[in-house]
Amino acid sequence: MSTTRHLVNRQRRLAAARPPTVRPPTARPAARRKPEAAPRPGRSHIAPWPLVLAALTVLLAAFSVLAYVEGGHARKDTAGHNTALADTARTSEVKGVVDEAVQGIFSYDHTDPARTEAAAASRLTGAAVAQYRALMGPVREQGPRQKLVLTTTVTDSGVEVVDGDRARVLVFADQSSTRTGAGGGTTVAAAMFAVDAVRQDGSWRIAALDTFQRAPGTSTDQGKE
Repeated sequence: MSTTRHLVNRQRRLAAARPPTVRPPTARPAARRKPEAAPRPGRSHIAPWPLVLAALTVLLAAFSVLAYVEGGHARKDTAGHNTALADTARTSEVKGVVDEAVQGIFSYDHTDPARTEAAAASRLTGAAVAQYRALMGPVREQGPRQKLVLTTTVTDSGVEVVDGDRARVLVFADQSSTRTGAGGGTTVAAAMFAVDAVRQDGSWRIAALDTFQRAPGTSTDQGKE
């Protein structure tokens, strides 16, 4: 009996010595976040598109110029008949003939001027004959005295118009002019030719010439001997 009472008293003392139990506060529900407002139309922060540079090739730029140069000999009434893109065989034929013709008629060797004259006789017709003589006149006059050698090399060309037996071709070339006489030297320049071609007797000939540089092969120091 005393033992039981002793145990009860001990438990009471232990219970009195324990700290009071603290219950945690009841957790409140988390506050709901308000949904973010949708972005208003017209206020986008997307970076603008980069500017597109219109990089035109030299050939196309020159074509635009030629449309207003010298009246555009072969461009009259051809807008609805241009087959330069559709008739690839004829376009290629015209391009090859004109390239070869330009290199032949604008190349000159003072030791063999007859070769240039023969090329001009077989490749030129109509107004191109007088135009060519005016262009090459200084070369023929100064060639023997300056012992001139003129070499023309076509670097690029493009057929602008093919209309039946007529065509217009733009030709870019490099010209090397060498004077082997006293006080001579070599000059290299770029040239551009607008060529009107016609098909006669089954072959293409140059009917008109436009050139956009000084007369080929002329020297800036003509008085030197």
